Amino acid sequence: MIRKITTIGMMLSVAVISFNCSNNDDDNEMQESVTTVYVQEDQMGRPAVNTVFVASADKDVFNKTIPSKQGAAFASKFKTNLEALSPAFNESTDKNALGQTSTAFTTLLATDVLNVSLDGTTTFYDGTNVLTGRALADDVITVELILIFGGESGLTMSENPTLSDDNVSANDKDFLTSFPYLASPW
Repeated sequence: MIRKITTIGMMLSVAVISFNCSNNDDDNEMQESVTTVYVQEDQMGRPAVNTVFVASADKDVFNKTIPSKQGAAFASKFKTNLEALSPAFNESTDKNALGQTSTAFTTLLATDVLNVSLDGTTTFYDGTNVLTGRALADDVITVELILIFGGESGLTMSENPTLSDDNVSANDKDFLTSFPYLASPW
């Protein structure tokens, strides 16, 4: 009798252990519920635009403003900063190499997105196409300096030549020919 009770007890113990060691990973009762909240902390559609035209006090607000609302919120501040910064925009009729007045140019800049041509050349500027995207080798900062300081003939004869070129003509390392295409930082 004692032997039967011991056998039954051992069988019950094995059954309990087997039940608790289920390998069913699809059991929803075992999963934790995780909620992830992402917060936008920074944005930079066009290099240096945020750095140059957004005042320190406005950085957090600008970085968290969706691009479709940035123009209305920041274009007038961009215009004030551009006219104070660039002698090429001293007069209200002054234009940049794209033929834009300070109002038109800062309205474009204040919406900080990188436009991309879906059916044409992708470039920041290649001599013909302007702001249709960005290739890694594009000299983005020099193009921006030309548009800010170069005046109407900035592409061929800048009004402020010492302010219209970053004097960095190429990346210091070759870009890769396959993804991720960026040059190694080392």
